[in-house]
Amino acid sequence: MDYQITGLAAEPFRPLYGLSEAALAQRGVRRYIAGEDSGFPDRIEMRDAQPGEALLLLNHVSQPADTPYRATHAIFVLEGAVNTYRKVNEIPPVLSVRPQSLRAFDASGMMLEADLANGADELVAMIGRLFANKDVAYIHTHNAKQGCYAGLIERA
Repeated sequence: MDYQITGLAAEPFRPLYGLSEAALAQRGVRRYIAGEDSGFPDRIEMRDAQPGEALLLLNHVSQPADTPYRATHAIFVLEGAVNTYRKVNEIPPVLSVRPQSLRAFDASGMMLEADLANGADELVAMIGRLFANKDVAYIHTHNAKQGCYAGLIERA
């Protein structure tokens, strides 16, 4: 079964790009500069930040459905990112290098099933297994350790 993984749109975050530390702090946002081994995963371009790149750490509503599964959590976005990751049948390295928690939702935003995957092969297998259920409308993937939203997976 074909699937598509999509990062977040850059537009909601653009007003934050270039703000001073004080202005970011007023909005509950913090700026980080990636080091040599940063481990800062960007949710727009779906890649780890390169050394010297600036990222914004902020709270994000990843599951806006008006259900008990409504969810918010901290995420990193690359400051200045404009190109939303959107690929069919391709697992971005940012997902395959971290254990992922996949959460399958129906069209109303109720979670139907969840499971863990580690590495690209397990992710592909899990996506196929979850989408075998015709009631699954979409899947959210989260970094399993920190719990942060990592990306949207839909049928292609």
